Amino acid sequence: MGLGGISVWQLLIILAILVMLFGTKRLRTLGSDLGSAVKGFRSSMSEDDKADPQEQAATEEEAKDK
Repeated sequence: MGLGGISVWQLLIILAILVMLFGTKRLRTLGSDLGSAVKGFRSSMSEDDKADPQEQAATEEEAKDK
């Protein structure tokens, strides 16, 4: 059994229909665009995690000054 009751055969049929409709080149570019978007999202999230300790230190210093 596959995802939510969809079998492997049904997924393969859907994939074959997508390849026939859009072609491999368009699907490849769509996949690479999606991958680069996910990569950019992950890097921005990791930058936010790295920036958080600095922001916390700055807010703590401001709180001490008051």
